[in-house]
Amino acid sequence: MKAMMFVLCALMLCVGARAADAPKVTSVKVFASDTTITGQKIAVPANPNVVVTHVTFEPGAQLPVHKHPFPHYVYVLEGTLSVTNVETGKTIDLPQGSFFVEMTGTWHFGKNNGTEPVKLLSIDQLPQGVASNVVLKDPAPH
Repeated sequence: MKAMMFVLCALMLCVGARAADAPKVTSVKVFASDTTITGQKIAVPANPNVVVTHVTFEPGAQLPVHKHPFPHYVYVLEGTLSVTNVETGKTIDLPQGSFFVEMTGTWHFGKNNGTEPVKLLSIDQLPQGVASNVVLKDPAPH
């Protein structure tokens, strides 16, 4: 009986040791907000279609002036993205590791002012069949 108890205790120690040696999963919050980078409340459409896109800006590349009718989330994977609010003239530089919610319904553009590519992961929540942005027709040069 003592031998059986010894074996059981040894077995439990081995199982416990294996559990302690098992790889761990770590979860770290990257971002939390209920507003955009300009302070607007985030309004998600009912039953949205989620669209995830990988975007690359070569050095000097710039998007046309545009606005997002619905939430547009961006994570900067590499480089620094400069986002300019055309209506205020204010530019925000967002370096690698930044996560932000772009302004909604506000004319703006993104640009890579650096010498290396900027890589982004963007996430949109859209009603079915709606584009993620509206491009300004005949904008003033920037």
